[in-house]
Amino acid sequence: EGMAPPQRILFPPEKICMAWQQRQRPGAGLHNLGNTCFLNSVLQCLTYTPPLANYLLSREHSRSCRQQGFCMMCVMEAHVNKVLLLMDSASAIQPWTVVRVLTRIGEHFQHGMQEDAHEFLSYTVDAMQRACLSGSSNLDISSQATTIVHQIFGGFLRSRVTCLSCKAVSDSYEAFLDVPLDIKAASSVTAALEDFVKPEQLDGDNCFKCSKCDKMVAASKGFTIHRVPRVLTVCLKRFEDFTGGKISKVVEYPEYLDLRPYTSQAAGEPLLYALYAVLVHSGDGCHAGHYFCYTKASNGLWYKMDDTSVDGRGINTVLRQQAYLLFYVR
Repeated sequence: EGMAPPQRILFPPEKICMAWQQRQRPGAGLHNLGNTCFLNSVLQCLTYTPPLANYLLSREHSRSCRQQGFCMMCVMEAHVNKVLLLMDSASAIQPWTVVRVLTRIGEHFQHGMQEDAHEFLSYTVDAMQRACLSGSSNLDISSQATTIVHQIFGGFLRSRVTCLSCKAVSDSYEAFLDVPLDIKAASSVTAALEDFVKPEQLDGDNCFKCSKCDKMVAASKGFTIHRVPRVLTVCLKRFEDFTGGKISKVVEYPEYLDLRPYTSQAAGEPLLYALYAVLVHSGDGCHAGHYFCYTKASNGLWYKMDDTSVDGRGINTVLRQQAYLLFYVR
């Protein structure tokens, strides 16, 4: 694939189970412990991520965990078991297991403050990845991508720069755990993905040093998804970086998404993903308003999860939201 193979495999890929191991009604709702709707909605989306939930329900992690002190995998395992084993959407639990370690997940997070759900998701998945890497030092990038967390949520982007004079190609690869999409000019996820992979021209002040031509040249640079994740997390960039103001327009997203056209090998069999969770922000800016989500439980039905309430909804409602985060599974 153009990438170096891993020197070590930290988690055997054949042990990752993509389909729910048991079919059941949704689990508990989550009490809001003081502006924690951002945390509640992210936790519910992670709890209904089938390969992650299957692994956490097996309790395989805690049986072999050697980590002293804070371990995000142990925290998530305890939380997911508590939520899913209640199997009673009429009841709700208090997610203190996670709230208690908020500053360990990200030191700038403060209990009582409304935080950005995408930022909390990134820090949580990162903390899970760090937990899986603990005890393994000096690993190459490819080996770091063999944890269960990276094998579920992670992929690799290829950045390809092509010299417009001699057509020489320079490739580099970077790991990702989610895909942030610019929606300013896009009215759908597929249009935003097309923009994401559209090459840009590097010229003028942005010229590229071509090693073949041995000088600064005009070039084109484009990203493609080089290695696709098992679970694709898409963030629709609704919040302005500096003002925190919100882009609240409608952005359409499909129930089934073919990722093939946005990959390095754009021709080939479709790479189909199915939507299983949608995280919604209602309100005007990232530090105000309210977060809730829609998730697909292991019984195949959709539910709106809004703090303590867990109520059945149809797919048409799910597809008509002002989505902020979208979760797709292969």
